Order: sequence, then C-alpha cells, then structure tokens
Amino acid sequence: MMQALWNGEIIAESEETVVVEGNHYFPNESVKQQFLEPSETTSYCGWKGDCNYYNLKVGDQTNPDAVWYYGDPFPKAEQIRGRMAFWKGVTVREK
Repeated sequence: MMQALWNGEIIAESEETVVVEGNHYFPNESVKQQFLEPSETTSYCGWKGDCNYYNLKVGDQTNPDAVWYYGDPFPKAEQIRGRMAFWKGVTVREK
C-alpha cells in the first residue's frame, strides 16, 4: 500500500500504483478530491504527451502544481492514463 502525504494529510492511498521514471502514479479514484484545486499550468513530455496540474490545498496551505496527470497520454505511456503523481514536498511512502 502506497500513500501520498502532505501537510499532515493523506492525499492518496492505493495498492495499485504504477511507477514511471521513479514516480508513483495513483489511480484517480484513490486521490482525495477535496484537496485538489485546478491549476492553469501545463507542460509537455515528448513520450507521455500533454500534462496538466492541480494545486494541493490542505487547511490554509496551498502547494502550487504539486499534482500532475496526463489526461490523454501517448500510446507508450498508456499505463498512466487515469492516474496522478505528486512532487514538491509531497511524501510518497509505503504504508
């Protein structure tokens, strides 16, 4: 079981993460939506495609663009469709 934690809260928890380039991608349904705020930020990866972000908001703390996902990944990255990953101080650990 993997967990993503930030600011004292469990943001996501799943036994079915997919690891790509050292990052655990959690199924969307395992991420607690109440902590996500839409972000305008986007980026591009040559083999995964267009990337979108969420801000994390826990209490009165916001962590900008700390969550990312590929809504329509390229075929080589199909395993991350419907999943989110974390960075910027979010701890991902085994429970």
